[in-house]
This record gives sequence, structure tokens and C-alpha cells, in this order.
Amino acid sequence: MIGRIADNIITSLGFSSWENYHAVRKGASGSRYYPPEQGLQEGYFSSLIDKEELRKRFDLIKKDGTPYTSPEKAAILSVHTALLETSLHPENQDVIFIFSSTKGNVALLDENSICDFPKEKLYLWNTAKTISAFFHNPNTPIVISNACISGACAQIAALRELNGGKYRYAIVTGVDMLSPFVISGFQSFKALSPELCKPFDFHRKGLNLGEAAATAVYCREDAAEAPCARAYLVKGAIKNDANHISGPSRTGEGSFLALKSILDGIAPSDVSFINAHGTATPYNDEMESIAITRAGLHDTPVNSLKGYFGHTLGAAGILESIISSYSAHDGIVLKTIGLDTIGVSSPLAVSPSNMKTGGDYFIKMISGFGGCNAALLFKTR
Repeated sequence: MIGRIADNIITSLGFSSWENYHAVRKGASGSRYYPPEQGLQEGYFSSLIDKEELRKRFDLIKKDGTPYTSPEKAAILSVHTALLETSLHPENQDVIFIFSSTKGNVALLDENSICDFPKEKLYLWNTAKTISAFFHNPNTPIVISNACISGACAQIAALRELNGGKYRYAIVTGVDMLSPFVISGFQSFKALSPELCKPFDFHRKGLNLGEAAATAVYCREDAAEAPCARAYLVKGAIKNDANHISGPSRTGEGSFLALKSILDGIAPSDVSFINAHGTATPYNDEMESIAITRAGLHDTPVNSLKGYFGHTLGAAGILESIISSYSAHDGIVLKTIGLDTIGVSSPLAVSPSNMKTGGDYFIKMISGFGGCNAALLFKTR
């Protein structure tokens, strides 16, 4: 078990975890419609970070004239803001950086963009090194890029590294931003909804994409800050069923196995809620409903945060874990925006509004392309 002692979230809804959490509690969505641009054939619904505000805030902390891309600025600003809540010195040997992303600086594949940066910027290892070097960390950062479960995998990596004893602290940061390349990819297989997404709803039409940077600072149980942690990551599991390059297992096999693994020794009644992946695509929501039911959690409250932030790719697992821990601390299950009529074969207790809940634990589950699945068990009390 490791404790989260600080965090930060940057999205269209704000530049701090508290801003984002309170916006969600009020039911605010950061997603809106954007018309076609830069060669895109269709408009799209998405949640985009205010780039001008990001630039202004980053300029206040930048140390020299080194050029940084937007994803790098967002991740660095997120880490910087999270560290302000701690007395942690990131330049110490006992601190490891873990970086999560699915796209990184893929926007630089545009020839008009790459001309301002060295070609090495296209590699995720370079992005991770750029972020950790900003904070003068001496260790080689760990890079996690495993489709949509990247943010969850990064936290599991932190759990393993800290429990292994080599490091006392782990700074886990995830970021992804959108570009015509990313948007057109999802449009090509008709995965995007022409309106605000509707997770688990009978009339769901697909997902919304989103941009985010999110950071969670973890410490070992023997660290001085551990007793004051905001949440504790107890267990994590990754189970891959290798079903299809884009479609999840129809029986939720990998997701079920991940849930089964983290629930060993935990009664379903002890789980306050499940924050599902809930992308609002026909197959994902159906698969998750089956996996949750197979795991004996069909009566446990379920929610999805995709209607607030969109699908933030490599940042999703971190962002949604943080928001969920804030709501668990307050004893509520946040509303699932867009839900009207349950539209999955295994009926779930999906939250139609902010609801009270109890229990010491909550679960974050997530799945991704290629049949990868992850589940995290958190303790907040």
C-alpha cells in the first residue's frame, strides 16, 4: 500500500484538483462542439485545455529559454503545482518520475510543427526526460504507454517501485493533448459521438475526447507523510485478454480477471463505488457491465466521468483516480452525465445524480485497445 500525498489536475475545467472536483460536483462539463479544422472532415465534441492560460502559467515557472511543447508544459506545470503541497525535493535520489501518455508529442509529426524542435521530441522517452530534468531529478524516468490504461499502469508501476524499496517517493504524471492526427484516427472508425457522450445509456453514440495533465505524488508507508495521505493505493492488477486491436472482449474477460485480482480478501459491501472506464461506446460499456456483474459487484454504485472531461487517454487513469478519491472522501458517488435509460445487458447501479455512499474502498477500472485491462483498489478511510 502506498499513500497519495499531493495531486494536481489540469483540464478545461480548471488548473487544480479542487477546481476540477468542485466543477464536477456542480455538474459542469468541459466538453463542447468544435467545427472541422486543419483538414478534418467532421466537427467533434471535446474538452480542450485553454492553451493561452497554460502558456501564461508556465511562463511564471520556466527557468530558461528552453523550448517546450504544450504537453510538456502541461505536465511540468501539473507536477510543479502538486509539489507545492509537499516538502518533497524532486532532485533527491529517492524520488522516481513515472510518465504516462499514449500520444506524447505526436502533433510534431506535422512538418510545420517539428521545424521548431529537434526530432527527438517525438519520442516518449525524450518527453519523460524533459519533464524529470526540469526538476533536476537524477534518475532515469519510467515511461508507461499502454493505450487507454496507461495512467492506471503508471500508478501500478509506482506501487511496485515503492514497495520494492529502492525509492521512497514516486511522482506519477500523465498527459495527452489532441491533434488532427488523433481526432481523425478516432473519426476513421466512427468512434466519436456527435454530441455530449452518454455512458451506459441506451442511446449512447460514442465517446468524446479530452485533454488533460494529471499528477499524483505517492510515498511509501514508512515515509513521514504517509499518515496524512489523501488516499491509499492498496492493490493494482493488469490483465490482458488480447481480444482485438480496437474492440474489447465481449465477455469482459480481462476486466473481470483484474477486478477479481484486486478484490481478493475484500467483500463487495466494503466497496463504496466503482469508477468505470465508461467511454459511452457500445462495446466498452457492455463489456464493463458484464465484467462487473461477473465479479459480484452488480449492486455496487457505478459512475463514469467521461461526460465531464471526455476521454483523456494517457491521463485518464490518473485524473479519474484523483477525482474519485475526492468524492469518496466526501462520501458521494458523482453523477454520470448523459445517463437517462440504462442500455447494457447486465443492469448496473449507475449513478443518475450525486448520491451518498459508504465503505472504505473504491475501485478504478479501465480498458484499452488490444485487450488491455486494469483495475485499482483505493482506500480513503
